[in-house]
Amino acid sequence: MENWLGRSLKRKLSLLIIIATLVPLMSLGFFSYKMAEGLTEEKAIITGMNTLRQLEAYLDTMVKDAENMSLFLIGHSGVQDYLKSQVYDLRQQTTIISFLTNLAFSKPYVANIIIDSMGEKRSISQKSLIRSEFKDITETVPDYYKDHPKWWSDVHRQWTSDGVSQVITLARPIRSLDKYKQIGKVQINLNQAVIARQIQQAVLEKNGFVLLLDEKDRIIAGPSDMGINHPITGYYPDLKPLGGASGYLDYGTGSDKKTILYKKMSGVNWKLVGIIPSQEYRSQNHYFLTLTAIAVTVAILFVIALVLFLIQRITNPLSTLTKFLKKASPDEPLPAIPVKSIDEVGQLIISYNRLSSRIVKLTDEVKLNESLKKEADMQALQIQINPHFLYNTLSSIHWLALMNQDHKIADMVGSLSNFLRFSLNSGQEYCPVQQEILHVQNYVNIQSIRYPDKIRFEVLSDPGIQDRYMLKLLLQPLVENAMLHGILKRDGIGTIKIEIRQTDEDSLHFTVADDGVGMPDERLQSLRSQLTGSPVQDREKPSSGGYGARNVHNRLVLHYGKEAGLHMESTEGEGTRISFTIPSQDVTPS
Repeated sequence: MENWLGRSLKRKLSLLIIIATLVPLMSLGFFSYKMAEGLTEEKAIITGMNTLRQLEAYLDTMVKDAENMSLFLIGHSGVQDYLKSQVYDLRQQTTIISFLTNLAFSKPYVANIIIDSMGEKRSISQKSLIRSEFKDITETVPDYYKDHPKWWSDVHRQWTSDGVSQVITLARPIRSLDKYKQIGKVQINLNQAVIARQIQQAVLEKNGFVLLLDEKDRIIAGPSDMGINHPITGYYPDLKPLGGASGYLDYGTGSDKKTILYKKMSGVNWKLVGIIPSQEYRSQNHYFLTLTAIAVTVAILFVIALVLFLIQRITNPLSTLTKFLKKASPDEPLPAIPVKSIDEVGQLIISYNRLSSRIVKLTDEVKLNESLKKEADMQALQIQINPHFLYNTLSSIHWLALMNQDHKIADMVGSLSNFLRFSLNSGQEYCPVQQEILHVQNYVNIQSIRYPDKIRFEVLSDPGIQDRYMLKLLLQPLVENAMLHGILKRDGIGTIKIEIRQTDEDSLHFTVADDGVGMPDERLQSLRSQLTGSPVQDREKPSSGGYGARNVHNRLVLHYGKEAGLHMESTEGEGTRISFTIPSQDVTPS
């Protein structure tokens, strides 16, 4: 595979561009499907919660109506008189029954209204009560109504003159209005069939459904195949508690996964629970998945065809260029290639044609230059001066001066000989610190003879650094500048001081200071700006007395980095101070 790709630029470009295009396309398709899947589920949840809110509004109206009726009956004077009276009055009972019938008229969800007496009086009901499975909460919790004003029962059966029906009872104690003593109870029976019909008509996607649970999470109403008063955990084991006023959670995994929505009713401790099978989402997402797959496949095929076409157009001229170069002989001029386009590849071929003609010219120039160079080398060999001849001549002058008792000339010639010997130094770039100082002293000796009673020279150095190595010819140019531009321009004797110390970072810090004429601030700033220039593009030529501060700075930067450059300070009339810091080296760099 690597060989197959490595031998063809066309294959590599095609494969890379196709991969670079396919990955975003497939990622876009995947994320689009996932986003659509999430949106489908979110839409179903929002729609389901709206359905639960509508059911809540309907049931809340029913519950509040039943509670208002119970409160109305508690305060009704006829009911109060009947329950407080010790005498059975048939006409009074008939009046109350007629009143209860009118009260429940046009309310199909009211199955029956019952008023029980605490004494031996018969119960009064809207419909004749034959039998009931109702068991009041006081049978298990006798003092329940002391802390609670009402109680909603579970679903139970009730037999009346109209037949048997499933009802939910709102029970509330009736107390006398004058002594606040319990004298009876009122029961508002809601028809469970009416509630169940409304619950079953609620639409949650295609196969979703709604359940109404009581405060113990038992089923009040729901699909016909789910038992009344059965706990929901009997159908959905391990169901998490439905906490909070509303929300949703996932139940189950895989194809049995379901989304469970719930909302608690504020007026009564009932819960509306919506159950949506996840299969509903998948059936809706299947169409979008198919559409996405088709769109991505078509896009991939189109991209592959377009990439192959473009790569072919791009690489054909390059293939032609490759064939020309393979056939070209190194001993012959490169052949010209016809240009068929003006794009980047065409420009490359144009440049190739220009390069081939330029190579011919350069080849001729190189041949000519080589012949001239050889001729110049021969001339240089003829006029080259042997350094040993120069040293021997200076040594002879030194001995002649000593023989003639001219010690100044002898010292000057000796210093000059040592000065030149160190400067040549067999081409070496580094030297010990002690040798660099000796070189400066030779230079100062020569200038002291030339300018007597004008220069005072001092060297201060930390012990143990004399054998450390440094780049040579750094101090002499700085001393030369201090002498020519500082000391010789002032009246009287001037002092040049070299200070060398070792820093805490194990580096060597050099300072060359003089008490000459100094320089004005404008001149100082100009010199500093010159030092910040590029050491490669703007090199100074050596001056008549040394390399100059600019060249020293450039050599420091080139060998040690920007941090090693010169730092210059000067005050007009007081003198100049130049310093630099270099790494400490125990041996000469290779």
